[in-house]
Amino acid sequence: MCGRFAQYRAAIDYIEALKSSVPFTGGLDAMPMGRYNVAPSTRVRLLHETAEGIRFDPVPWGYTPFWARKPGSPSAKRPPVINARVETAATSKMFRSLWKHGRALVAADGWYEWKKDPDNPKRKQPYFICLASREPLFFAAIGQFHRSDQTEREDDGFVIVTSAADTGMVDIHDRSPLVLSPDAACEWMEPDLPDDRIQEIAHEGALRVTAFKWYPVNKAVGNVRNDYPELLEREEQPAL
Repeated sequence: MCGRFAQYRAAIDYIEALKSSVPFTGGLDAMPMGRYNVAPSTRVRLLHETAEGIRFDPVPWGYTPFWARKPGSPSAKRPPVINARVETAATSKMFRSLWKHGRALVAADGWYEWKKDPDNPKRKQPYFICLASREPLFFAAIGQFHRSDQTEREDDGFVIVTSAADTGMVDIHDRSPLVLSPDAACEWMEPDLPDDRIQEIAHEGALRVTAFKWYPVNKAVGNVRNDYPELLEREEQPAL
């Protein structure tokens, strides 16, 4: 799964790493975003493609469909969903429309997972996972967000697509974000992509475990109020 990640570079760094042939539209802030502990329910910069080009807009992380927000609905009091399983998203009632019409990317620098002690699940050690090259990476995402008028709506939000963790990384957690190669990431955003090609990218476009590295970090990342570069430093005496 993915419940926290880092997005600390400047927008231009992610755009350059994407290497898209589609023009970028909208202003680019040269200042680093400086987010080292991005948490659900916050607004996150999301890459998505429109008829005018690629945009990089803030969208709330978390999604609740309109039918689940109705008063009296059993789902009305539940918190927004933050992840969608790649195995079922295309056909589920909650996500199938987003899968077809709301594909986007989360540009990130890595994500956090908590390794549990098999003998004591309450005992956990956070790990930071990133590309071995330390280059930006791109999570497949789906969501409901503005496409043309740039007006945020009440039901706007997105989820990160997750897949089963690859061999080796499963020792940390059994699920991980679907991290796409730059080529697959660019294609994933195309609004009119055929259904069969969407499925191919989802199941064949992910980077292999050999592209990543991971290491233990301080437990301070567990507190959403902590958001500073030192969270990415290796923990020399991890609990697990």
